[in-house]
Amino acid sequence: MQKKISQLYYFINEYNHAELSKLSKNINIIYRNYKKNIDISTLILIRNYCKKNKIKFFISNNIKLAIKYQLNGIYIPAFNKQLNFNKFLFPKNFKIIGSAHNNAEILIKQKQGCEIIFVSPIFKVNKKSYFLDVVKFNLLILNKKSKFVALGGINRKNKSKLNLLNICGFAGISYFQKKTASQGGRLNNLIRI
Repeated sequence: MQKKISQLYYFINEYNHAELSKLSKNINIIYRNYKKNIDISTLILIRNYCKKNKIKFFISNNIKLAIKYQLNGIYIPAFNKQLNFNKFLFPKNFKIIGSAHNNAEILIKQKQGCEIIFVSPIFKVNKKSYFLDVVKFNLLILNKKSKFVALGGINRKNKSKLNLLNICGFAGISYFQKKTASQGGRLNNLIRI
């Protein structure tokens, strides 16, 4: 039996209308660019595109901009360990999501109020010498009450292994770029694995 993965997340670092228009409407966008300062005009372009197409849009590591420009929420990367978020200042339906690599970071993300925690890397990636794979991933999230998303190294060959994980979705960059390029059109509305 195939498992439906309902929450998909695509990381971008720039506005590319042609690329975004090939994505299905159920893929959430996370804007992160750690190499340069956030360009507000780019942020507004992405926000307007997402609002028009009813796509959820998150920005990485900048609560003030997320609130000011009325985004759906914020993505808190694993390296951000700050705990002094005042959730009372957040607009209604504002979501906090974040990433972690180990048990200690998962606990920090829970304290930060993350509704969904991205755990990575699930599979082998070039920039890391380690990865979790199925057993370690499941042990890491065992008995935790958060929702989890798999991140890192997901491709056509290993995506069927996602059926073995207790996740609500998966995230990536190259997976979605390759998928839209190879299909020459929209990604299916709901990815079945």
